[in-house]
Amino acid sequence: MSITLTESAASRVSNFLANRGSGVGVRLGVRTSGCSGLAYVLEFVDEVGEDDEVFEDRGVKVIVDRKSLVYLDGTELDYGKEGLNEGFKFNNPNVANECGCGESFTV
Repeated sequence: MSITLTESAASRVSNFLANRGSGVGVRLGVRTSGCSGLAYVLEFVDEVGEDDEVFEDRGVKVIVDRKSLVYLDGTELDYGKEGLNEGFKFNNPNVANECGCGESFTV
């Protein structure tokens, strides 16, 4: 099982953590939401919980709870800009379908 980051995502997360002044890494997860069923959760983590798995890539710790890992295994987190829009993108090989707005997915 693995979670990876592109160089741009790792750089962006590192910058966020440095500006924040605290935190051990970034949490990736899923929650029930949207028209397709699941939505991604991205947040900074101050401490690792008992039910968390920790992956490290490009010097950044990625924390995933065990329930979410089933849906996120093999995911690559990317960060990019397109025109005026910028943000994180989840390249998840487990996705079977996404909603039209791109906010939710099914596996």
